[in-house]
Amino acid sequence: MTRHALPYRVPSEEVVTAGDWSLVTEDGEVPMPQALPDWDYHMDLHLRRSVRVDLHRARSESGLPTDAVLMLAAVWTATGSNLSGPAQHMRMAGAGTTTIVLDITLRGSDLGGLLLLDTALVLAERRMDARPSSPRRAGSVLWSRRDALRLQGDAPQFPMAVIDFARTSFPDSAAWHLQISGSLESATMGSLLLLVNEKNTVTATAFENAGKPRPVDGIVLSAVYADAARSMVEHALGVDEFAEDADFPDGSLGATLLSLFARLFPGQSITDVRLRRRQSPALFASDLQAAVKIFEVPR
Repeated sequence: MTRHALPYRVPSEEVVTAGDWSLVTEDGEVPMPQALPDWDYHMDLHLRRSVRVDLHRARSESGLPTDAVLMLAAVWTATGSNLSGPAQHMRMAGAGTTTIVLDITLRGSDLGGLLLLDTALVLAERRMDARPSSPRRAGSVLWSRRDALRLQGDAPQFPMAVIDFARTSFPDSAAWHLQISGSLESATMGSLLLLVNEKNTVTATAFENAGKPRPVDGIVLSAVYADAARSMVEHALGVDEFAEDADFPDGSLGATLLSLFARLFPGQSITDVRLRRRQSPALFASDLQAAVKIFEVPR
C-alpha cells in the first residue's frame, strides 16, 4: 500500500491484515492471478478475500472515540469500460479484532482492460466530536490497498448482445455484426458491440456454450472472432490517426486496435500494411485471414 499524506491521523498499516484475493470457480477457489488470458465479456468474476481489522487500534491510533463506526469497503474500476462502482461494504461498530470476508461478483459485461480492486477502511459516519487532528468526515480513508487483474484475452474483447435482426437495418439472415463507433480516444467498452442474430440458432447457441464449447461451437466462435478482428483491423487502417507513434489512453479503442495489430502483424509497420491493403486488397485479405487464424478453436 502506498501511503499518502492526509490532513488527519491514520493508524499504522499493521492494524489491517488483508489476505490475497481469490478467484472462485466451479472447480474451487484459486489465488487471483495477475492476468486472465482467456477472459471475455460474457465471463462474470467471483472474487473473495478475508480482511482482519483491529478495531481498537484503528480508532485509538486515529484519535477516534471508542464508539466510532468504521466500514470496510471494496470498490472496482475497469479501464476497458471506464466503469466503476461499489462492490461490497461492511459496517463495524464492535470492539477488538474482527475478520470480514469480502465476497463479490462482477458482471463481465461491465469489465474489460485492467480491473482495479480497491479495499479501504473508512469512517462510516461523520463525527462532530472528533479531535482537530482526527478524521471526522464520513468516508475518510484510514487504510487502503489496491490490487489489479488484467482482463486481456487473445481474442478481440467486446461486449455483445443477442437480438432479432429482423427488427434492425441488418440483413435478416446475417449471423452477426460488429458495431464500431466513436473516436480512437473513446473507451473500448463503449465503442465496440458485437450483435448476434437470435434467429441464427447455430451462432446464438455457440455463444451460450462459450464457457464449454462443443466442437461445432468452437468453429463458429473462431469464425466470429476472426471476422471481428478483420473488421477492427480494417477500421483501424482506414483512420489516419492510427499510427505507431500514436499515444492512445489505456483502455481506449485506439490502444486496443494497436495491441490487436501488433499481435496479428508482428514486426510489420502500420504504414506498410496500410499500403499493401490499398495496392493489393486480395493479398491483404489472405494475409489477414492467416493472421487471425480462422477456424482455430478459441481456447
